[in-house]
Amino acid sequence: MAYGNPTPIEQKMKLNSPLINKTTALVTQGVVRSWMSTLDFKAATYDLSVDPASPACRTRGIYIFWHEYIPLLMYLRGNCDLAMLMSRHRDADILSRLALHFGFDFVRGSTRRGGDGALREMIRKSRSMHLTITPDGPRGPRRELTAGCIYLASKLQMPIIAMGLGYDRPWRLSTWDQFAVPRPFSRARIVASPRLWVPKDLDREGIEHYRKKTETFLERMTVEAEAWAEANTSKKNQIPVCPTPRPLRNCDPVDLSDLLSIKESPPSEIAAVRRAA
Repeated sequence: MAYGNPTPIEQKMKLNSPLINKTTALVTQGVVRSWMSTLDFKAATYDLSVDPASPACRTRGIYIFWHEYIPLLMYLRGNCDLAMLMSRHRDADILSRLALHFGFDFVRGSTRRGGDGALREMIRKSRSMHLTITPDGPRGPRRELTAGCIYLASKLQMPIIAMGLGYDRPWRLSTWDQFAVPRPFSRARIVASPRLWVPKDLDREGIEHYRKKTETFLERMTVEAEAWAEANTSKKNQIPVCPTPRPLRNCDPVDLSDLLSIKESPPSEIAAVRRAA
């Protein structure tokens, strides 16, 4: 019996085989490490204790950043008890294996596919881990924050830490998120917010209010990080960042009055941080 050529669907299934995905993730991990190791990393933050690599970080949080900068956080903060939300789409199979190579746990799902199960799993992970979400993923629109991180922050009473990330004039891919590829030996900058607290048990109107507020804040910090990287200026008490879970050096409280004017603190009704049972 003669067989014809494989159909496009059959070809795609072969390209998404577990062996190919594992091999691709392993090779990609090596390339990313080598590429990112050439960059000059610096960070500025309101509070060093928000860094999951710091021994002073005793409050679990929800770290958010835009999808286009996924490799930056993966490279710098593996092995820090971070669980990342990833799509169930086949394209994320390699990304989830890549996250494991860098020392991240992950949960598969999104608001579009597997959303309810993913939220339940993120709630379970939150008992012992930090959570991290790219709130415009997995399919965009670019830099539009979905409500999932606000819902989790409200339900779990975990603070949000907005991570503004930026490279010096990166190359941009023709993808929905304009994925950023840093130029070798260029600058990468990070601006981390203080802990942003969301009131407990918000209704839909409340979730939408904080969604818009958080989206604006994250975008403002990202634009500032990008401008900082391009300008090659210095920030007061800026610190170098290494891709290890080693604690950062002690320094005086960071003054970012020249950087951002927004500062959030927990509302009085949720000032007490929720502790694990």
